[in-house]
Amino acid sequence: MTSYVSRFGLLLDVDGPVASPLTRTVSPEVIGHLVALASAGWPVVFNTGRSDDFIRTQVMEPMIAAGLPDDVLVHAICEKGAVWFSFNGTGPGLVEVDGELALPREYADAVRELVAGSYAGHMFFDETKLAMVSVEQNIDVANADYLAEQEAFDADALALMSRFDMGVCRLDHHAPDSDDSVDYRIDPTIISTDIEALGVGKDLGARRALSLLEAAGTPVPRTWRTVGDSRTDYAMADELHSLGFDVAHVDVRPADGVPAKPYPVLTVPGRIHDDAGEAFLRRWASMAAGTAEDDSAVA
Repeated sequence: MTSYVSRFGLLLDVDGPVASPLTRTVSPEVIGHLVALASAGWPVVFNTGRSDDFIRTQVMEPMIAAGLPDDVLVHAICEKGAVWFSFNGTGPGLVEVDGELALPREYADAVRELVAGSYAGHMFFDETKLAMVSVEQNIDVANADYLAEQEAFDADALALMSRFDMGVCRLDHHAPDSDDSVDYRIDPTIISTDIEALGVGKDLGARRALSLLEAAGTPVPRTWRTVGDSRTDYAMADELHSLGFDVAHVDVRPADGVPAKPYPVLTVPGRIHDDAGEAFLRRWASMAAGTAEDDSAVA
């Protein structure tokens, strides 16, 4: 029988709410709030498209340096559910990879060559991914310039799929393989393109989060806060809501449009990305410390 506790469970996208999309780093303030929440017994789970390498260097190591206790476990679901690991104050545990969700190595090699030959001025191939294939905007490139080039890259990456007889979709475009099936997705974001198996997603990450908590013997909270900066991040809250949990979703980039949902959607007026994420994490840390009652009004 699963037990429940009164504190919130936190399911956090990383790019945007936790890490700055400009610097790709996490502020000391955000790190401090995360350590305080985990130390207070709030389950903290990252649910991200980022690699395990990124989480170790940009999140785990700063949290350990900031005093994450040796006996406090934090979970990281990476590559949208295809890769996962846990860590505490002593370091990371074993990294797990779902081999059924990994793209063919030959296709990854072809994308690496495509980037090197045609797009290296705007983006780089992410060598740290273990399952999906990702390219990301160079930090010294203006985002508008990258987004213009991204359209051409995505078209070339989609065309490459046909060479390997891989059925793929990108937004509303579908290109089945020779068996008339579609097994992969090209997913553009504001700073990257992820090429991934259809089985991955933030909903899969939510299910893995619950499994990791149960496997660790951690009481699963009845109440959750999910946090993201894109419309696909709502799948975390959708999944938890469908499983009967009490959930509210924090949208740190609501200008993209807030969809109608059967659960509350929280925002911070005038703040976006990790600035908005920090405001909520600060409020939750105050709640954990007993100095705030709720998160209905975050400034």
